[in-house]
Amino acid sequence: MRQFFESTAGQRDAWKRRNRYYHRAIEIFYQRVIPPGAKVVELGCSTGDLLAAVKPRDGLGVDWSPTCLRLAKQKNPHLRFLERDLETWNHAEPFEYVILSDLLGTLQDIQAVFKRVHPLCTPRTRLVITYFNYLWEPILRMGQRIGWRMPYPTQNWLPLQQIEHLLSLSDFEVVASGGRVLLPVWIPGLSWFLNTWVAHLPGIRRLGLLQTLVARPSPRGQEVRPASCSVIVPARNERGTVEELVRRVPEMGASTELIFIEGGSRDGTWEEIQRVQAAYPHKRILAFRQAGSGKADAVREGFLRATGDVAVILDADLSVAPEDLPKFVEALQSGKGEFINGCRLVYPMDGRAMQALNLAANTSFGMLFSFLLDQPLRDTLCGTKAVWRADVERIFKQRALGGINDPFGDFELLLGAAKLHLKIVEVPVRYRERVYGSTNIRRWRHGWMLLRMAAFAAKRLKFSS
Repeated sequence: MRQFFESTAGQRDAWKRRNRYYHRAIEIFYQRVIPPGAKVVELGCSTGDLLAAVKPRDGLGVDWSPTCLRLAKQKNPHLRFLERDLETWNHAEPFEYVILSDLLGTLQDIQAVFKRVHPLCTPRTRLVITYFNYLWEPILRMGQRIGWRMPYPTQNWLPLQQIEHLLSLSDFEVVASGGRVLLPVWIPGLSWFLNTWVAHLPGIRRLGLLQTLVARPSPRGQEVRPASCSVIVPARNERGTVEELVRRVPEMGASTELIFIEGGSRDGTWEEIQRVQAAYPHKRILAFRQAGSGKADAVREGFLRATGDVAVILDADLSVAPEDLPKFVEALQSGKGEFINGCRLVYPMDGRAMQALNLAANTSFGMLFSFLLDQPLRDTLCGTKAVWRADVERIFKQRALGGINDPFGDFELLLGAAKLHLKIVEVPVRYRERVYGSTNIRRWRHGWMLLRMAAFAAKRLKFSS
């Protein structure tokens, strides 16, 4: 195998140019997963084009072909390249992303290579894999025979589920998987339609030529350290629940602070927060009046004020019990998830906690976003969430909604977490009827906004070339 690739190394760029449409599709996928300026290593880098395309601040390419690496260095002198046998290579250097593109079919021992990837990883590293769909084997063999595809020796042809299994055996956990490219050659109009729209539909996406996986190191065996917690409470016209909420929020992790963001209340909520703050001096309670308007703005301001390692959002109406918050923090600290989202649709809820139309909308949005995010999600609009504050900064930095107004902040956080390929995990909670005041939700106006955001997410995450 190694001798074959060295003997054909000088032809690889010519074949890439000949099949530019397909290779450009691979580049687009990686550019969407890997933000510019990341620290990236590509295993099996060939002549370095893909590594250069993701624009790393520090890029390392590793390959076993001296000829490929000589060409890679000539084209990309700003990147690093190493000649190594990937199945025996030992290297310990942390990277943010590890690329394995069209590599698995050429390896003698895939599991051994996956094991050797671990010294390159931190808990936040993402392993990004693209691989030929095994269903396309006869088509690709025919293309090779008639001269449409570069000659390849005998390859491994693995279904997606088998790759996921090998990753699991090697202590990696799949975060997202999918398929792309139904038509790998450019036919004006038809290629755009099939690859932009049809290829991403449920069921059909498993037929694409290009199979994609994003995985993270498994959290099994990782040390769990107590983290400081910031509980962010947006509060508008919630005077009747402030003191009870303060009494019921438990101490979590190394320390817990409560951050109230009051948003122009007319019922004396701000005065009540100040009174309770003085009445409970043994608790760390911070209070701020919101400069902007809306819950999303209040949540964002709360994140900016937070000092804890973990940021938790809790609605002030007590519809979700504060006593449930330790479940969120434990799921985050243990590594079971990197973005913990509450789910109100598991346990029976109070009779008037959620109207039938709201329940139907929540269920529908959950199904839609499970498809869009490639991660299972039942309840997109539960206000209770927990996330590492460092990840919140990364989410807001990328502006996932591109300026579209999110009235609650839930979709901006979820979409941002998905774009970073954070592991999203749901924690079931019991949803209770509010005991004071009335909801700030405007069903039809806010519902229209949510539909717009869903359409934006569909275009950004799925239906794009």
